[in-house]
Amino acid sequence: AASAANIASEGALDVRESIPSSFPLPPVKDLEGFEKDAQQLIKPSHGTTTLGFIFEKGVIIAVDSRASQGSYVSSQTVKKVIEINPYLLGTMAGGAADCAFWQRNLGMQCRLFELKNKKRITVCAASKLLANVMYSYKGMGLSMGSMIAGWDPSGPAIFYVDSDGQRTRGKIFSVGSGSLYAYGVLDQGYKWDMEVETAVELGQRAIYHAQFRDAVSGGTCSVYHITKEGWVKMRGNNHYDMHYDYYPVGTEHATSGGSVI
Repeated sequence: AASAANIASEGALDVRESIPSSFPLPPVKDLEGFEKDAQQLIKPSHGTTTLGFIFEKGVIIAVDSRASQGSYVSSQTVKKVIEINPYLLGTMAGGAADCAFWQRNLGMQCRLFELKNKKRITVCAASKLLANVMYSYKGMGLSMGSMIAGWDPSGPAIFYVDSDGQRTRGKIFSVGSGSLYAYGVLDQGYKWDMEVETAVELGQRAIYHAQFRDAVSGGTCSVYHITKEGWVKMRGNNHYDMHYDYYPVGTEHATSGGSVI
């Protein structure tokens, strides 16, 4: 039995030693230049619309659900909100795999922080963990533009974190190819003292207009509300249903054809 145990332990040691300590990199002299050239050849296209804003009664997060591969719509049902813990949410924009993997990795780090320190991690600290990881992989081809939003003892907070390691705190953010359309609606309708239902409607309407104008945003619109009690999913409406709710008569929409004088 002892010899069998020794053989098993030696086998386990050999396996551990065979695991590489780092990712294999292309055998080129100028790695950064190689990455830039490769991206130009592949020309990856990303499309999405996500937004978040803080108001008097909490934080609103709203996202679409369309995933694209160039001009091909690959999915209409992507969940672009990562539920890190009951008080913390992350949004996905950029490469779906990069966002999903690293935000789930962030969820693991946040849970380890809770177990070690016997308290919940703050939004500021969680966003810093993600930004540190992104900065360590800067220039290696990751594509991510994320918002980390939540509520901690200091109150509500939203941070923008991207794959270059940039980390910015703010009150209103929109990220993705449809973000300019969403910003137009947010700038027109945002007020600090809005009621919760008004804020939810503003987030949904901003995503709807981005979905309508941006070819690679679409699917459904999910809206979350974060308070000191945690996050709650408020809506998950289909884009086509929203369109006919907002414009039951087709001629009322600005893009409908009219008489030409």
